[in-house]
Amino acid sequence: TTPPPTTPPAGGIPRRALIGYLHASFANGSGYLRMADVPADWDIINLAFGEPTSVTSGDIRFQLCPASECPGVESEAAFIAAIRAKQQQGKKVLLSIGGQNGQVQLTTTAARDTFVRSVSAIVDRYGLNGLDIDFEGHSLYLNAGDTDFRNPTTPVIVNLITAIRTLKQRYGANFVLTMAPETFFVQLGYQFYGPGPWGGQDPRAGSYLPVIHALRNDLTVLHVQNYNSGPIMGLDNQYHTMGGADFHVAMTDMLLAGFPVAGNPDRVFAALREDQVAFGAPSSVSAGNGYVAPAAVQSAVTCLVRGQSCGSYAPRSGTNPGFRGLMTWSINWDRYYQWEFGRNHGPFLKALS
Repeated sequence: TTPPPTTPPAGGIPRRALIGYLHASFANGSGYLRMADVPADWDIINLAFGEPTSVTSGDIRFQLCPASECPGVESEAAFIAAIRAKQQQGKKVLLSIGGQNGQVQLTTTAARDTFVRSVSAIVDRYGLNGLDIDFEGHSLYLNAGDTDFRNPTTPVIVNLITAIRTLKQRYGANFVLTMAPETFFVQLGYQFYGPGPWGGQDPRAGSYLPVIHALRNDLTVLHVQNYNSGPIMGLDNQYHTMGGADFHVAMTDMLLAGFPVAGNPDRVFAALREDQVAFGAPSSVSAGNGYVAPAAVQSAVTCLVRGQSCGSYAPRSGTNPGFRGLMTWSINWDRYYQWEFGRNHGPFLKALS
């Protein structure tokens, strides 16, 4: 039996937050991890993943990994009880929608409304604290002629913005909203935005920017995936590649300083608040391309927060004492590697003044 829906406890997230994804609906080489066994280092736990019944249905479903795939899976009642226990400890548990396989295109207002209804049902069933938007692949794109991130016209963009606003209004100010776009959808927008003036560019380039901009007053944390990325041009007009602290610093600095979209000085994506910005890094070599050892990740954070331990890239945003923290894919892969990410970065973030 499923306990009745309950309202999760109110309250904010820590000044420095450690954010991770929990493979709740599927298994992979890292193995299944019960909610009750997630260590206390993790401040925000993103349940991976809510996925649609079809690409354009807007009908999001979430279910625990089947026992045939995950022999150690807990019952739904135990899962909900463990979520409630985490929340009583001040942790936030969110539904992450999308992922690599979960393409979501809200091409119609009917799909938008179905999205709102289906996501609300999951949030209510499990008593969750909020939502993580992890749209990848071809979920977001810009139609020809949609050139101003401040006034988007492409239905998949407009409908997503409206849907999230509706959910935020439904659940109130304490509803946590995070996003985990790839660099292609955000920082690449410094050079390329949508199909471009001649229509030859990838229409997905920079396509998260209108969503982030429209929801900047509702957004709790943006943690771009600084992994599985090609070279991206930073504010120094140099290409930066994964594998070291500089990539994390250069990519995150773009969000803290702001940047002209597609080089247009009249269309500047304004800086986010420091407390709205974190960055994502793989927890291990198996979790994604672009892994760097804990010392390099911490050097990047120290550079962004204090202006110390910087490498060849000097942040244009200066010091950012309110910088929120770190995200990783994933908590399961971190367990597989003896908790290297959480064990190192949880205490580091909490100690960072």
